[in-house]
Amino acid sequence: MDIKSAIVLAAGEGQRLRPLTTNRPKPMLSAGPKPILEHVFDELIDAGITDITVIVGYQRNRVQSYFGSTYRNVPLTYVIQDKQLGSGHALLVAESKITEPTVVVYGDQLIDKQIIRDVATHHDSASATLGLVHQSDVTKYGGVLRTDDGSVTEIIENPHDDRNYHLNAGVYVFEPEIVDAIRTTDSHAGEYSLVDGLATLLENGATVQSVVSDGIWVDATYPWDLLEIADDLFETRNGVESQIAPSASVHDDATIIEPIIVEPDCVIGPGAVVGPSVCLGENVTVEANATVRHSVIDADTRIGTNATLIDCVTGRGVHVGPASTVVGGPGDIEVGNRVHRNKQLGAVLADRVRDEGGVTYRPGTIVGADAIIHAGSTVGGTIENDIEVRA
Repeated sequence: MDIKSAIVLAAGEGQRLRPLTTNRPKPMLSAGPKPILEHVFDELIDAGITDITVIVGYQRNRVQSYFGSTYRNVPLTYVIQDKQLGSGHALLVAESKITEPTVVVYGDQLIDKQIIRDVATHHDSASATLGLVHQSDVTKYGGVLRTDDGSVTEIIENPHDDRNYHLNAGVYVFEPEIVDAIRTTDSHAGEYSLVDGLATLLENGATVQSVVSDGIWVDATYPWDLLEIADDLFETRNGVESQIAPSASVHDDATIIEPIIVEPDCVIGPGAVVGPSVCLGENVTVEANATVRHSVIDADTRIGTNATLIDCVTGRGVHVGPASTVVGGPGDIEVGNRVHRNKQLGAVLADRVRDEGGVTYRPGTIVGADAIIHAGSTVGGTIENDIEVRA
């Protein structure tokens, strides 16, 4: 089926990605090094979508000011979800846009055009069609049970039994009746989810189809996922190992180890070693003899002389002082009330973190926005926004 319109759900904050989402919504976090949402738009357009509606809410000005009214000559229409009451509720606020079969995707997941095309071309007479991917462990996501002909029989959030699930990739085509299904679905703690709306469709006897795709799917749920997204983007760059903007300045005595992406106006100083698997956002400076490996460094960040960053994710405007060291993962990281063991993350340094130099970051350190780390400190665990740490 030739489907030309899409709705992108981009209203959420992404609480498990704090403090990176202190000043911007999860879909605007850097991933290799464009915002995740920009990758989503690119894949939709490459799949043939010519009209995009974006549901915005938390920090919506960050989305609207960045993209404006068009992207790659495709019009963008913004619909505001004032209260984030779930993915189903987000679709309800865009009800007027669902007058025909419409692609619906999340703006905070890395998906590729293959999944979108598979779902759009497979959709025929069903009320909804879901894109599925193979995943050995679906317990953290949504699991889908289907018959041999692709008919969906059950959708379970966070399944823990041993049935043969496929992972729900969050790529859908919906007919207009999804709106009434969501509206008549009971909320959970005041929130309405798309999955519950799909369950209502099934209970009402509607046909819900699915297609299993080989396309790429990566969810940015936790900070270390941003490193995985960048890794996957490097793997899918069609043999292009490096991308260094013409306006970037790389000293003749610097060492670049592919793959690497260097955005405009970056400066890489003498003796610096950058790569492999490094994304430098616009106007990043890597000073003399610094080392950056397997990291996503956002715009306007400065990495001081002789500093070392391994498995590091930064926000914007971070200043890493001379001889500071992010030693790299794996580390144990506490997010909310849960400790995640042995994750490949050296440190997260949120927007405008400043260290004065000679700082050592233990594996899995998370530093909040606008924190100041004084010279010679050794830090670990989680440091809240606006905190000052002294040696």
